[in-house]
Amino acid sequence: MNSAQVDAYLHRLGVAHPAWPTVEVLRELHLRHLRTVPFENLSIHLGEEIVLEEKRLLDKVVVGRRGGFCYELNGAFGALLAALGFDVDLLAGRVYGDEGRLGIPYDHLALRVRTVDGGEWLADVGFGAHSHYPLAFEERGEQRDPGGTFRIVESGPDAAGALGGGGSAGAGDLDVLRDGKREYRLETRPRVLGDFTAGAWWHSTSSASHFTRSLVCSRVTEDGGRITLSGRALTVTAPDGTKEVRELETDEEVLGVYRERFGVELGRVPTVRGRNGAD
Repeated sequence: MNSAQVDAYLHRLGVAHPAWPTVEVLRELHLRHLRTVPFENLSIHLGEEIVLEEKRLLDKVVVGRRGGFCYELNGAFGALLAALGFDVDLLAGRVYGDEGRLGIPYDHLALRVRTVDGGEWLADVGFGAHSHYPLAFEERGEQRDPGGTFRIVESGPDAAGALGGGGSAGAGDLDVLRDGKREYRLETRPRVLGDFTAGAWWHSTSSASHFTRSLVCSRVTEDGGRITLSGRALTVTAPDGTKEVRELETDEEVLGVYRERFGVELGRVPTVRGRNGAD
């Protein structure tokens, strides 16, 4: 990233250029990203190509003021952090699904970040409902966060099997838990952005991917809750977990919510494309 791209990204997040890549700076950037850049899969249903190249991601997130899913959001955020002087590794994960089964390889992209004042952190602005702040990567006890109580634990050989199957753990693999439930299994070997191309293609084309079967646009709200638009269903979740759901009736209303509540300007209402691509 060049300095102009860094400045534009920080301007979108509403933060000044930090002096040093510290833990507190990382925490602020992480929360601001979750509040500002939505987790969304609209490109899949608008017929837009998803390309995992740094410039294309920055054009979408910064210039186009859009969001994305894990590969795009954490890919762009990782590039910003590296440009600001953080030491960043891209890590591959597999998400726990129904009955504790693990998803495909390169199912998820998360970040391991090192700061100048010490420690390693798991940063993840691309999982939807997750921690509001980075998690201490080497901590194995409970970590309390506005998004829940998290733990990072070693993945034993029977971790997935005990939950219904889904694949054995590799050496050094970690499981990330939220409120006692396993969310994803994380490899600790560093990857490059291009490694995730097949996973992004599968999630954007396969009828077996939940991203091709539904629409989502979601972000953390300023009070620590969450707002989500799924198709025409608008859900506002308060910090205490209570939800208010209403159905939007007109296309104009849907486009207005995208624009006013998510900062996403669309020319038409996206609709689920149904079965497309490989199974």
